[in-house]
Amino acid sequence: LQILSKGELQVSDKERHTQLEQMFRDIATIVADKCVNPETKRPYTVILIERAMKDIHYSVKPNKSTKQQALEVIRQLKETMQIERAHMRLRFILPAKEGKKLKEKLKPLIKVIESEDFQEELEMVCLIDPGCFREIDELIRCETKGKGSLEVLSLKDVEEGDEKLE
Repeated sequence: LQILSKGELQVSDKERHTQLEQMFRDIATIVADKCVNPETKRPYTVILIERAMKDIHYSVKPNKSTKQQALEVIRQLKETMQIERAHMRLRFILPAKEGKKLKEKLKPLIKVIESEDFQEELEMVCLIDPGCFREIDELIRCETKGKGSLEVLSLKDVEEGDEKLE
């Protein structure tokens, strides 16, 4: 019983190596999912991200989550290559009286406003940085006291299809 409660499981060198390799691949996959080339708005391939991670000599930390490490990798890759988090597309519908006041507070958090419609209520479709989502959500919930609505149209705004060369 004492061995089971306080003992440690020994992991062979090969097992440890495979586990770290798998984590490395997982981190690269998360980065490829969340990021795009800011010029073309096209996603990067997992293999390209893996190569870039090897170029910056990134070492996997087995005790940290892959998502935390992926966000860390994105920060480090920004220094060496053109990479950016893919924007989220949101639509919010705000009551007329809070609309104008709230729009001013949301402006600094919004990257691109795609459409805006103001009749009885303010309806806006925009692109934001995924890091600002929680802040925007709280702002809308607190200011409108539950009357405003926030809808995620797409988690990442990327260009799909073949690129035309001229």
